[in-house]
Amino acid sequence: MLPKRLALGVTFVALLSACGGSASTPPKTATPATAAPTVAAPTETPAASVAAGLKIGLVTDVGVVEDKSFNEYSWKGAQKGATDVGGTADVLQTKQPSDYATNIQTFIDQGYDIIVTTGFALGDATALAAKAHPDIHFIGVDQGVCVDEAGAPDPTFGCKGDASKLLPNYQGIVFDEAQPGYLAGIVAASISKTGVIGTVGGINTIPAILKYITGYENGAKATNPNIKVLELYISDDITKAFNDPATGKSIAQQMIGQKADVLFQVAGLSGQGVLSAACDANVYGIGVDVDQYVSVPTTAKCTVTSAEKKLLEAVDAAIVRISKGTDVGGNVIGNAAADPPLIGLSPFYEFATLITPDTQKKIDDALAAMKAGTLDPCKPVSCAKP
Repeated sequence: MLPKRLALGVTFVALLSACGGSASTPPKTATPATAAPTVAAPTETPAASVAAGLKIGLVTDVGVVEDKSFNEYSWKGAQKGATDVGGTADVLQTKQPSDYATNIQTFIDQGYDIIVTTGFALGDATALAAKAHPDIHFIGVDQGVCVDEAGAPDPTFGCKGDASKLLPNYQGIVFDEAQPGYLAGIVAASISKTGVIGTVGGINTIPAILKYITGYENGAKATNPNIKVLELYISDDITKAFNDPATGKSIAQQMIGQKADVLFQVAGLSGQGVLSAACDANVYGIGVDVDQYVSVPTTAKCTVTSAEKKLLEAVDAAIVRISKGTDVGGNVIGNAAADPPLIGLSPFYEFATLITPDTQKKIDDALAAMKAGTLDPCKPVSCAKP
């Protein structure tokens, strides 16, 4: 079934002022500034596509598109989705949180059919836009759709409204980051020689960050109860948390000074500084979100693996569902039980010799238990910790 915009040719109105946004709204005719070229429609539209010509726009969270991690691979997923459905894709890079609603509105004003927004912090702006524009499809990455009985964002997280009925045009893709974090913790505790490992997060107010880090701690301590896990964050300012590799490197160097010999980064572009420090000190690094051995080749020499959530695949699949008319509003869960699994560890490449048969068995057993629902990676330490 075609999206309503294509079927009805609806003329869109501006978002209600309740959506917020910056004071300087870009001209309605402006083309979004992109850090990557628009994806060209393929010569032949795939047979699965029923909505050739879909316009897909992606709004990043604060930070750069080329972060070698979350923003970049969500964008790659939007590009792949555009190719799969014979459409085009464009991206707007957010600089300040006040620009969330404004950037979404830019794509609305330009007649986009699907708008992808990345990051927990864009959840409210995305939900408000989806409610105001039921004929546009929205995909929120790392956004659990939580609404009240009227379909508005619920700041109390009561989630009493049925999002699938109240916002049927909004898919919220959420991952169980504690699961790959737990697997990374098994690896870290198994290869550490000092008994001290570290983790550097971007900010401690985003659930995905806390889930990764808590899973890492729980997995490490399940492997070695005596392991010491150092934990620090880049900033409490979201505009700096994921854009400061110098601070990431400085924090990592502090941890290395405290004998940490494995460092897990959960900090976007800031995390590249963490991996750089690990390589400089000849200790091990663990990447996040995507295979950072591949995405950050400058630090591949010390990146043992990465705790992955399959961002590209999840965004691509959500776009294809829309093109086929099989999308359903509400939350799409990416975890070990998904088919195919949407979390895991990246390959070990030349570090495979570090992974003993016993360590591999621990990884395999944990993954199987998480798939079966018998292992909670958020225990004994809670993923909701501050």
